[in-house]
Amino acid sequence: MRSGIFAGLLLVTVSAATAFAQGAPIKLADVAELSGGGATVGNNWKNGIDLAIEEINGKGGVLGRKLEVTHADSQSNPGVARAQVQKALDNEPYVLLGPGYSGSVKVTSPLAAEAGIAHIMGGEAAELTQGGNKFLFRTSFGQQSSMPKVAKYINDELKAKSVAIVWVNNDFGKGGRDVISKEFAKYNIKVTADLSTEAGQADFAADVSKIKAAAPDAVFIYLNEEESARILKELKRQAVAAPLVGETTLVGQKVVELAGDAANGARGHVGLTTDAPVDLVKAFREKFVKKYNYVPDHNGLKGYLAIYMVKATTEKMGKVDAKKFADTLHGLTIKAASEPGILMDVTFDEKGDIDRQGFLVEIVEGKQVVKQVLPKLN
Repeated sequence: MRSGIFAGLLLVTVSAATAFAQGAPIKLADVAELSGGGATVGNNWKNGIDLAIEEINGKGGVLGRKLEVTHADSQSNPGVARAQVQKALDNEPYVLLGPGYSGSVKVTSPLAAEAGIAHIMGGEAAELTQGGNKFLFRTSFGQQSSMPKVAKYINDELKAKSVAIVWVNNDFGKGGRDVISKEFAKYNIKVTADLSTEAGQADFAADVSKIKAAAPDAVFIYLNEEESARILKELKRQAVAAPLVGETTLVGQKVVELAGDAANGARGHVGLTTDAPVDLVKAFREKFVKKYNYVPDHNGLKGYLAIYMVKATTEKMGKVDAKKFADTLHGLTIKAASEPGILMDVTFDEKGDIDRQGFLVEIVEGKQVVKQVLPKLN
C-alpha cells in the first residue's frame, strides 16, 4: 500500500512539474534607447513591444505559454548597449530584441550570434545584415532596399539633375549616405553638397547656408528624428525652395510634431507608417493611441511586429526552441490573413532582410499622406 501511495505521489509530482514547465513564461530580453538622444526611438519600440505582448497574453499566449519581457536602457550609447546585452544574454532569453540604433546593433549582434540566440532589431544600416550573421533579423527595410527607391523617385518624379546630401555622422547616417550616393551616380545626378552633421546637433544654420549656396534641384536629408525636425525648421527659416526628400526619419510622426508646419512638403519613402491605407495598420494605431495617448512613429510599429515575428515563428515550429528559431525564420513568409498581428504580408530572406510593401509619403498640413503604395518585390 505504501509503495502504491509513493508511486501515486511521485506521478502527481512529475505531472505537476511537467505542467509547470509547459506553462513557464517565454522570456524575452529587450535593450533599447530609453534615454539619451535616441529616447524617441527606444520608447516607441518598447511601447510597441509591450502592446503586442499584452494582446498575445490576453489571448492565451504562444503555444499556451505567456510572453515575458525585460527592458534595459542602452542610454543611446553603443558601449552601454553592449554591456546591457551581455547581461541580458546571461539570463538565456528565448530571443533578443533591439536596439534601434545601427551603431549599437553593430556591437551587440556578435554577442547574440555567439550565444546562438535570434536577434530581432530596429537598425537600418545596410551593413548589419551583409556580414553573414545568421541570427540577425530586421523589422524594417535596410538601406540597400530603400535607397534605390528614393533615388528613383528623385530622378523619375522630381527630374532632379543635382542634389545636396545632409547626413548624420554615425553608422546609420554613413551607411545611408554611401548607398544613396551610388544610386545617384547611376542616374548621373550630381552631388553639389555633401554635408556631415553630428548626432544631437542643435544648430543647422551653417549647413543650410551651404545648401543654399550649392543651389541643388533637391535636398536629401538623412538624420535622426530630432535633428531632422531642427533642420526642417532652419530650411524654412532660410526659405530653401528645393524639394526635401528623405526616408522614414524625415517624415515620421515625431518629426512632424517637433517641426510643426516646417515639415509640410517633406517627402520620403517609408517601410512603415501608421497612416498606411491598410486596415490592420489602422487598427494598430487606434489600439496604440488608446493605450499610450499619442500617435506612434515607425519605431512603435517595429517593436509590435518584432513580437508577432516571435509568435509566428514559434507556432511554425510547434515548440519553443531557441536554437532552431533563426533557421525557421529564414525564408519564412508570414501572411496577415493567418497572423493579423504581422499587419502586412512579409518574407524574411537568408540574410534576415525583409520583403513587404512600402509607401511614398508627403507631409501635408501636418499629416503623412501616402502618395504611392509600393508592392512586395517578390
